[in-house]
Amino acid sequence: MSASFKEKQDSIIEDFQVFDDWMDKYEMIIDLGKDIQGISVEKRKDEQLIDGCQSRVWLKAEINNTRMHFSADSDAIITKGIIALLINVYNGEKPETIVKENLYFINQIGLQEHLSPTRANGLLEMVKRMKIEALKYV
Repeated sequence: MSASFKEKQDSIIEDFQVFDDWMDKYEMIIDLGKDIQGISVEKRKDEQLIDGCQSRVWLKAEINNTRMHFSADSDAIITKGIIALLINVYNGEKPETIVKENLYFINQIGLQEHLSPTRANGLLEMVKRMKIEALKYV
């Protein structure tokens, strides 16, 4: 059985508590970005770009058997890691869960406060776009 929405967020919080230094946390975010299934250059479409991000971020959303599945890519390593965190939580969830449930891990790990204002805005835009994609199936 897969982890619940809450369990996935709690797991991320635990992973980040191991590190005291934000440079180590950034390294972990970068590593997460390396692990996600990207979108090949030839399959990237302009409509997949997320507006409001400092970097270019492509997001592909699909529904399979009532569950959402996301893939993404970015031209910036930190941004790719941030979208990977969101994908780790949202993948496999029902659209209703994505639309209604709170993403508390972002505040718990202090992510938003450790990003530049433009990256923090990009993070909010990524969450917004993923919720918009899920709303199409509610």
